[in-house]
Amino acid sequence: MSLNQRFFQMGGQWNAVHVPEKPNGFGCLIIGDTNHFVDEHNSLWLQHIGRNKIVEEILKCGYTLFYSNLYGAHWGSGQSVLQAKQLYHIIMKQEILNDKIHIIAEGMGALTALQLMEELKEQIRSVALINPCMDLKAQLAQEKDRKFFYKKVKNEIAKAYNVPVNELEAYQDLPDLAQFQQCSIPVKIWQTTTNFTFDPNLHCKKYEELRSANHSPITVAYHLVEKRYSYGPSICQFFKKYEQEL
Repeated sequence: MSLNQRFFQMGGQWNAVHVPEKPNGFGCLIIGDTNHFVDEHNSLWLQHIGRNKIVEEILKCGYTLFYSNLYGAHWGSGQSVLQAKQLYHIIMKQEILNDKIHIIAEGMGALTALQLMEELKEQIRSVALINPCMDLKAQLAQEKDRKFFYKKVKNEIAKAYNVPVNELEAYQDLPDLAQFQQCSIPVKIWQTTTNFTFDPNLHCKKYEELRSANHSPITVAYHLVEKRYSYGPSICQFFKKYEQEL
């Protein structure tokens, strides 16, 4: 696979592209969670055995994968959305791909994905979310009960949004889940039933209810934590459903 991957810098961030041996003409943007990284010759999606398995399975289905370091723990900041959009445009120029892409987002990557769904509407075919964080305000409020984690998360979010830590609670411009309810892009969520960082009651269930109320339902697949890196084939099946129209 090493022959078919490349790393490049853009806007001070490292980015990666993986091209399959037999491309199907469709691209997929991956947006990682808080532990995600890309450097000049590696990434979490290559280094981590479970995530690498997902990457290998999706490449085997013919998808060209691309992703960015996105400033590390970005928590859905405007900066991360802009960088992801720029990456999309560069990949469209460099690779021979259909201009409507799929997205895979894990954890807090869903915060950026939701905003891309608003901003790149026509360019997105479908979105696969893995144990997503979708309501940042609710997550921050929940973290208050865990003092050590709250301090860490608060510092990360303040840094990502360029806001003084002591002003974060009063800050009004964090993404609000309600603003994404009008979206009709196909979404499927893969959610573990235990050992999750982001409580599904705060995130995926809330989003599921929002979309149902808007007559644009989504699919949620719950699975055991032991199976959390075995859903590459089912993500590919989901993507294929939305490739009839080029």
